[in-house]
Amino acid sequence: MLTRKEYEKRESEFLAPYAAKSSISKGRIYKEKECPFRSAFQRDRDRIIHSEAFRRLEYKTQVFVNHEGDYYRTRLTHTLEVAQISRGVARTLRLNEDLAEAIALAHDLGHTPFGHAGEATLDRLMKDEGGFEHNHQSYRVVTLLEQRYHDFPGLNLSFEVLEGIAKHSGEYDMPDTKHFKTEEFPTIEAQIVNVADEIAYMNHDLDDGLKSGMLTFEKLQCVDLWQDTLEAVKKDYPTAKPKILKFQTIRKLIHILVGDIQEETKKRLAEKKIKDLDDVRTKGGNLVGFSEEMYRKTRHLINFLFENLYRHYRVVRMADKAQRIIESLFETYLNNSKILPPALFNEIEKDGKAKRHICDYIAGMTDRFALLEYQKLFDPLERV
Repeated sequence: MLTRKEYEKRESEFLAPYAAKSSISKGRIYKEKECPFRSAFQRDRDRIIHSEAFRRLEYKTQVFVNHEGDYYRTRLTHTLEVAQISRGVARTLRLNEDLAEAIALAHDLGHTPFGHAGEATLDRLMKDEGGFEHNHQSYRVVTLLEQRYHDFPGLNLSFEVLEGIAKHSGEYDMPDTKHFKTEEFPTIEAQIVNVADEIAYMNHDLDDGLKSGMLTFEKLQCVDLWQDTLEAVKKDYPTAKPKILKFQTIRKLIHILVGDIQEETKKRLAEKKIKDLDDVRTKGGNLVGFSEEMYRKTRHLINFLFENLYRHYRVVRMADKAQRIIESLFETYLNNSKILPPALFNEIEKDGKAKRHICDYIAGMTDRFALLEYQKLFDPLERV
């Protein structure tokens, strides 16, 4: 049987010298006995998967609200795609797959119902209380809000996973790391998750946008990255149906983007003379990213998605509805906390932090639960 010690030895022998090794993790906030057969990062991954917050991702919006159809991505399917890309890149670069996977699986645990519209609404409602930011909320989920263990709050994850969650950054993510007291650069594994997140959402939003009809092959002709990839696929499959062309173009596009960041990361590691993990910590900013040309192409694609998908009138209508739902729930709970679940009401009575408790409660809701709760509270014919 492969023990934890033997696995840690394999890490030391196989992984690159600048990879994060579980045997030299900075540890956990609360001291625990080590698992006999899982590494620290494998244990973290398992705790994240078994958390309530992870299960709720199944019914949280990516772009399309859950009730719009089973085909569209949710926060859960997005998270799994980010984890898959992160593991693949980490494996190719001889980095720690388990750490990359654990960070990827946890990176969206703090997302609200109704996607970024929900986040923006809670941020505005919590302006006087420090605001709301989903990376910080993910950190709160795994360090405080998950209640599964007798000896400590949260999941008691290792330092490296917490760091990856707290410092997750990207097109939509501007992390506030004041709560995470370290000025060091994060591990390369954490940086991989940042870029894997972009690769995943660009491609699955193309897929979902085409499926919904909000995007078309004709509209996408102006996007060089898409059109060049589509033309290459057509050469390989000249008689393929549009549905097959779509899937094969997205598959090839992911392959191209992953290949680019792997090559660019190797180049940056050499340029910055990164020899070990200490080098990563002290001079390893922005080690993972697209090449200059690919970065330009991906920005063009992202700008296209903003104009033609994220700002499509159907998406904007749902975002407007989401804002009104969350505002109404928040104000109703704040005006009469007795309608909240008894355990939550007791917490508010005990410490007086009504807004933060209500914010945590709403942020943890799925789209489906928030819609049902709104119906129960405001539809006079609905049973409460």
